Amino acid sequence: AQRRAAPEAPQHCGARSRNAKMAADLGELLVPYMPTIRVPRTGDRVFKSECAFSFDSPESEGGLYVCMNTFLGFGREHVERHYRKTGQSVYMHLKRHVKEVRAAGGGTIPRRRNGKVFLDLELNRDFNGEDYEYEDEAKLVIFPDHFEIPLPNIEELPALVTIACDAVLNAPSAYKKQEPESWEEEIQVSRHARSLRQLDNGVRIPPSGWKCQKCEMRENLWLNLTDGAVLCGKWFFDGSGGNGHALEHYRETNYPLAVKLDTITPDGADVYSFEEEEAVLDPHVSEHLSHFGIDMLQMQKRTENGHHTDNKPRPRVSEWEVIQESGMKLKEVYGSGYTGIKNLGNSCYLSTVMQVLFSIPDFQRMYVGNLQRIFDYSPLDPTQDFATQMAKLGHGLLSGQYSKPPMKSELIEQVMKEEYKHQQKGISARMLKALVSRGHPEFSSNRQQDAHEFLLHMINLVERNSAGSENPSDVFRFLVEERVQCCQTRRVRYTQRVDYCIQLPAPFEAASNREELLAYEVKRKEAEENMRPSPEPVRARIPFTACLQAFTEPENVPDFWSSALQAKSAGVKTSRFASFPEYLVVQIKKFTFGVDWVPKKLDVAIDVPDFLDLNRLRATGLQAGEEELPDLMPPIVLPEDTRGMLNQLLKTPEIDEAAVMQLAEMGFPLEACRKAVYYTGNMGPEMAFNWIIAHMEEPDFAEPLTLPSMIDPGPSAGDSPTGAALLGNSPPEESIAILTSMGFPRTHSIHALKATNNNLERALDWIFTHPEEEESDALSDMADTEPNDNAFSNANSHSDSTLSPDGDASGPRVKDGPGRYELFAFISHMGASTMSGHYVCHIKKEGRWVIYNDHKVCLSERPPKDLGYIYFYHRLSSS
Repeated sequence: AQRRAAPEAPQHCGARSRNAKMAADLGELLVPYMPTIRVPRTGDRVFKSECAFSFDSPESEGGLYVCMNTFLGFGREHVERHYRKTGQSVYMHLKRHVKEVRAAGGGTIPRRRNGKVFLDLELNRDFNGEDYEYEDEAKLVIFPDHFEIPLPNIEELPALVTIACDAVLNAPSAYKKQEPESWEEEIQVSRHARSLRQLDNGVRIPPSGWKCQKCEMRENLWLNLTDGAVLCGKWFFDGSGGNGHALEHYRETNYPLAVKLDTITPDGADVYSFEEEEAVLDPHVSEHLSHFGIDMLQMQKRTENGHHTDNKPRPRVSEWEVIQESGMKLKEVYGSGYTGIKNLGNSCYLSTVMQVLFSIPDFQRMYVGNLQRIFDYSPLDPTQDFATQMAKLGHGLLSGQYSKPPMKSELIEQVMKEEYKHQQKGISARMLKALVSRGHPEFSSNRQQDAHEFLLHMINLVERNSAGSENPSDVFRFLVEERVQCCQTRRVRYTQRVDYCIQLPAPFEAASNREELLAYEVKRKEAEENMRPSPEPVRARIPFTACLQAFTEPENVPDFWSSALQAKSAGVKTSRFASFPEYLVVQIKKFTFGVDWVPKKLDVAIDVPDFLDLNRLRATGLQAGEEELPDLMPPIVLPEDTRGMLNQLLKTPEIDEAAVMQLAEMGFPLEACRKAVYYTGNMGPEMAFNWIIAHMEEPDFAEPLTLPSMIDPGPSAGDSPTGAALLGNSPPEESIAILTSMGFPRTHSIHALKATNNNLERALDWIFTHPEEEESDALSDMADTEPNDNAFSNANSHSDSTLSPDGDASGPRVKDGPGRYELFAFISHMGASTMSGHYVCHIKKEGRWVIYNDHKVCLSERPPKDLGYIYFYHRLSSS
């Protein structure tokens, strides 16, 4: 008997009359479509658990349609779009019927009536699988007439079709296949780990304040495990940055292993082998780190069963209970905007950030408001399109389609049987997580991550994918004015930088219960000396005004070079708002490292206000009577073997031809493969493959690689204080893309990168100090400011037009306005470290606080505003 694939389709009336004819000769029916039916090969991902455009699955009412050519999955509402766009006619329709099994007495029977289920198909539910029985149904559907062929049908189907259907049914789901092959699982032990030679040079690495020994960069830093050199990595398209000094150091010394400094935890660290050109495991990493004073194993002492052995479990337990509002009967809420996100295993950092982002109207308009246009213009593989996956998640959260209240009859049945089950299932962000974490060593792992870092990562991705269109992350962007003063001459320098979040310190010395804290510390030490249990912990209560005060106070500038004295001197820096964002993100700096490398979370409560007025922190610019520091650069200290260094710089870069051929064998154009290997610094085919995927849509993707010119005919030697000619190069396309996504013209971005030897930090400074009509000027001066991850130097520019979104086209887009705000959301963290524990968020909707705890969404009874980690404010209207 034939069944209909989609009862609402108009073609189905005629389909039934044709079924008998179809059954007579299925082989003849499928002949025209045979060239389009493929057997999944190794490496093909079969999306048979979720639709590419929605959260429909085989358990949904309409089931799931899997294209027999691309193996993408589509729900009933979206399969027609794929057929119209690609012309692919043959789909496998998967439907899982789920029934709850009950005994005669009302209890459940742990059994399955039908053992024939789709292998590796993930359940879209949080119930015990043994309480349910499954009936799985599969059939081929031929579009546009919706002919249906039930499976299995081995006798009547051509052999190729039978093999293809069997392979699809037995293929692991797309993401189950990825997980065991993920970045952290497939890495091997380095051949250098056991015999690594370490120099006894007395180097000791401090727990913070690191910077590259060659360029003073403060991010993406790697510790060489042979000599203790701290150097930066390369700049990649995923947003991680550096100038390649760690790799350069390896080429000079052949010291093979390096560890990324901000990844060290009691469980291990990220180790890279330059000689093996891949991430590796180092079983002796704790010994290798201890050689440089980093005691990794003592970071968090654990017993054999994995529990913490410290004597202070109570504050953490209390924190978990308060933040999750445990012990209260919280009322579940359903409908639009009240859909939870399933925890995929340490993915709550992503869930909380995405819930907050999609509570902001600009993100709703950009992705959900343009849903139909985004879906219609999506690429052939929508699982790899950022806008499509953002629109999919936004619609899932806001439509209410996946957050429907239980029927009254179901509630009555639960009361009668004295049992209660959570009706909320939530949606899975697995497809978005796989996309946004691709190529990122931390977010692509299954470890817990810092929600603040992920928020900045998402803002970066939104910016890069919003070129030429509305950019919803504009609502977070603001300008900070930094005033640096030379303490000896009293002269000043004003600069501006772009930021998306203010980080407020938590000054313990300002705690309102300081005496209570001191008394507790005395009791704790006594208990420790006498081997008695620790007393009940006391949480520091810090006024929010004290945090703001600490943020605005002057701070010392390390390694300050005064252009007035033309020598190193003491300098202080103060920060103010040059513009106020529409949405203000405030992070409380709760996490720190002790001198012994033990990561500590400050146990503090801060009385964060519902309303905030920051107008008094508005920047004022250069004041009457202030004298500016001269616009000079510090002298560049060249190494002794200057000639050798210049020859090395001017030498044509080598390209790993083996990696090029490996990529070319996959079917990519040869020139594109050469560019991928070159732009990723010969870091291996996997990194180059990621570059190819990120740049495939570009018009010059397959054009020949243009190697850097020998000497750039730009600024003359006389323009530079050192008299040295500037070395020219061809800027990497990914660096240009990052600058243009922030609103700077492409030509101006290229000039900036060329003038600064492709250093993104200095390029940003150059753009601000060199308006387009003055492109021939010398390099900008960063001498009087501390290197900053996203510093924008804008000396002498304080007019409103610079801060206006429709002002200077080369400036960053900001939405300036009054500095009065109201709290509307906050993300809280439970646990001892950002690399462990759990995140939840509270969002104010329709005048009520709502708690989002993974898939559970409930009205909040006591929102713990004083224990938050990241706070989100929206600007109040001037009225």
